[in-house]
Amino acid sequence: MPEYKLPDVGEGLTEAEIVTWKVKVGDEIAINDIVVEIETAKSLVELPSPFAGTVTALLVPEGETVDVGTPIIRIGDPAEASTTPQTESDPYLGMAQKAGQNAGQQAGQPGAEKSLPTEIDLSNPAASGGGEGESLVGRNKADRGPLRRARRGGAAPESESAASTQMQVQGAFAPGGAQSGDVVESDEPAVPAASARTEQTPGDVRVLAKPPVRKLAKDLGVDLRSLTPSGPNGSVTREDVQGAADGGGAARMPEQYADFGRPGVHPMGGARETREPIKGVRKMMAQAMTDSAFTAPHVTEWVTVDVTRTMELVERLKARREFREVKVSPLLVLARACVLAMRRTPEINSWWDDAAQEVVYKGYVNLGIAAATPRGLVVPNVKDADSLSLIELAQAFGELTATAREGRTQPAEMSGGTFTITNVGVFGVDSGTPIINPGESAILCFGASKRQPWVVTGRDGDESLEIRDVCTLALSFDHRHIDGEKGSRFLADVASIMEDPASALLF
Repeated sequence: MPEYKLPDVGEGLTEAEIVTWKVKVGDEIAINDIVVEIETAKSLVELPSPFAGTVTALLVPEGETVDVGTPIIRIGDPAEASTTPQTESDPYLGMAQKAGQNAGQQAGQPGAEKSLPTEIDLSNPAASGGGEGESLVGRNKADRGPLRRARRGGAAPESESAASTQMQVQGAFAPGGAQSGDVVESDEPAVPAASARTEQTPGDVRVLAKPPVRKLAKDLGVDLRSLTPSGPNGSVTREDVQGAADGGGAARMPEQYADFGRPGVHPMGGARETREPIKGVRKMMAQAMTDSAFTAPHVTEWVTVDVTRTMELVERLKARREFREVKVSPLLVLARACVLAMRRTPEINSWWDDAAQEVVYKGYVNLGIAAATPRGLVVPNVKDADSLSLIELAQAFGELTATAREGRTQPAEMSGGTFTITNVGVFGVDSGTPIINPGESAILCFGASKRQPWVVTGRDGDESLEIRDVCTLALSFDHRHIDGEKGSRFLADVASIMEDPASALLF
């Protein structure tokens, strides 16, 4: 029976987190059907199935990080599972059988060691050795009744405790803590029970909730343990989570600081401290920024510019028919200005290849736009931005930002960048000292445009104090091969276009 192993979906990625299973045990799938959503060190990725058949087992639970090459799902013909000795294809089940034998002998039931149970009532937590705090593994609707499976030879165990022990051990030793296809036969996505290797205290017991509800709670920052369940069998529902997120009094996770300072509300639900695993996109971001900051000597230069004419141009473009279906912003004009300014300073669009001891000049511009997402910072880039018209660039930006916000930017869209813009102005921040994206030589920080007094010089040389739109640009560049003259010239050219967009005709 074929097993689908976690592939390398990026450039040398070594691990990924199982985020959401799109199928459940018993589903019939075809080749290229989406079976799981994973989070790599770069993005969320949906994996299609390379096999067609029936899902017989989900081998890794949601939320677990596994190495590339690890089997994550078993797909095949269910009939094969009933004809193949399970102990040969699944060594973990053999361990479960031995555990059942020991349990049966201790209970004085000599027949218990002969086989696995033929009938399991999963609607009763006690029958599977579970308690109230365990996940909804194999739980069925009330009208389905107990599940049955084929005998594997020999008599059924006469001891209920032996059956319970067998079930517990099989779940504990299954790869990744997942249940086998013979156990999980539910119309709900399987949520494997907590591994027996993890010691649990009463406060650590998992709350009953389906995978979509758990994901919603994670995204909204709601602690499931703080909720009062209203669903069947004491499970937490989507409405419970949504109500808590809307102000129902649930404890919030540390990233939710919107209520900080409000009387009677603690941002972490009263906890003195919490811990959050560093993984996925955030882990890759941290490593990339560390490598860049301590390998490339950064220099940052600043310029404050009057962008009133750019703001006026943006308003005129919004009124044009061809721009009505796309978002037009000052960032669009800045991106175009950067591409044009690189014609006079190509070093900005180059890269220091330390291994080869060469400077690589790029004849194309893959323009990256840094985007903050709930999973960390990502920098997707617009391929060949220098060859696009203004309307095409606007369309590309729209697609790029929409995909990034959904967390579905693919690794290919984040590789091969040559220059990056980070827009901190959307947060009302004046500017900053950005860190160069690995593989590039410069990054431009775009600050907030604010109305403030500005000295304006007229054509006759007279000066007047006026209220203008003003913003600050900050350029960080690799000082190994971009000296101050080149960095300053590029920044000055970008500033001149932002001050007077008509000057772009000179480049």
